[in-house]
Amino acid sequence: MRILMFSINPLFAGTVMGGAPKHLQNIAMHLGHLGHDVTVLCTRAPGSDAPFRWHENVTVKPTLPFKQPFPQPYAVTAFALADVVQQVSDHLEQSDRFYMHDGELLFPYLTNRVPTVVSLRDNVYPETILGGFLFSAHRLILISEYSRRFYAATVGRFFPEFNQRALVIHNGLDWERFKPTPAGEILKYLPFDPAAHDVILHPHRPEESKGILQTLAVVDLLVHQYGLTRIKTLIPKWLDIQTTPELREWYARVEQEIDNRDLRDHIVLHDWIPQRLMPEFYSLGAVTFSLGHFAESFGNAVYESLGCGTPSIAARVTTHRELLPDGLLARVDFDDAEGAAALAADFIRTQARTSPETLAYLHAHYGVERQLNAYADAILNAEIVPPMMYQHPHLTDATPYALAPWCYVNARGLVYHDLHANYVSLGGLGDLLARQPEGVTPHEALRQGIAREALDEWYRRGYLVPVVAPT
Repeated sequence: MRILMFSINPLFAGTVMGGAPKHLQNIAMHLGHLGHDVTVLCTRAPGSDAPFRWHENVTVKPTLPFKQPFPQPYAVTAFALADVVQQVSDHLEQSDRFYMHDGELLFPYLTNRVPTVVSLRDNVYPETILGGFLFSAHRLILISEYSRRFYAATVGRFFPEFNQRALVIHNGLDWERFKPTPAGEILKYLPFDPAAHDVILHPHRPEESKGILQTLAVVDLLVHQYGLTRIKTLIPKWLDIQTTPELREWYARVEQEIDNRDLRDHIVLHDWIPQRLMPEFYSLGAVTFSLGHFAESFGNAVYESLGCGTPSIAARVTTHRELLPDGLLARVDFDDAEGAAALAADFIRTQARTSPETLAYLHAHYGVERQLNAYADAILNAEIVPPMMYQHPHLTDATPYALAPWCYVNARGLVYHDLHANYVSLGGLGDLLARQPEGVTPHEALRQGIAREALDEWYRRGYLVPVVAPT
């Protein structure tokens, strides 16, 4: 088959910038290995618009004129958007299947021309979320059960067919690669001898929500309260071509925070690590931090690190609450620097490695072969289908309201909101929801002294979702 793929992110021949492009490359190459002819259309980066190959059957064409660098890719002229539609349309005429990676091609009339599959890779960025609301193709792939519930509670409220078209395919990782790996070429990227230090890893994009400030707060405690003065913390820098004035300001703030905490000898801002070296990189660590509040759809770094033997400490946000059972991943509430420092100090002092039980679970549930076979099945067997039918849900006094899937109740009884990154008390409403997790109607709440106005306020702030039955 001739398969067209779309990515709004720029793609590069020798560099992988994050989890979503990595999985797109794996899917494209898998289909190429199966003998299909794959073309990937993506945004052009400055000085990087020449076609290249990932595989003899996979050609990447970085020719789309979306705005670079991120964010606001649609902040371009109308004639640029017309060029996007023209290019995609021209390629669709020669294609048997269309796969849209991340749902960010916001022209739904393009997806009714050939059998189409869309995947959503995050729960945060406006283009992805809007792509979810505009979805009208054969299959919508979500990469975790958390994301399925997230979109079912929002998009799915208006489309009774949503659950029939949505398909969960968890990210898969290649455990033959992500395993304990001796340091080799990775040493060229480091200005110190890792064998002489306790290495902490922060392998994330330079967004505040990815937890740089939380990492610095924990390292401060480890150095100045726990006396672990051999620590070196590795934090990657973004590629120059993706740098914006806002990002330069952010790095200046990070540098100031490093100085304020007297951590200059313990923080290493290093160049972006090539994907092929990530197993070596992870294997260097005593512990990996994923302490931010970014509302992950999966969060690869946590699990890649574990596969390489290095324990991870993750904030108890989004998917990190559910992808591994209790006891198989070290978790703390968001912004709990003291709790994270206590766990990290123990890992460092005991030289702990990933437990056999954790590795067994990862290998059983999140293998790459299962993932790629599922994507191939969804794409190759896609059909042209009518758009989903819109339904207007009526919210009445008999409509149950449940705690939103992006919220959870912590050990202190406070409700954490993944998209606000805060903790609140719902008071008597929280007690009522604990007794009736399937939902509370305004009428039931009123009998417990909770006014309709109070219920509406929690709903509009995103702590509650209406439980709407399809008609």
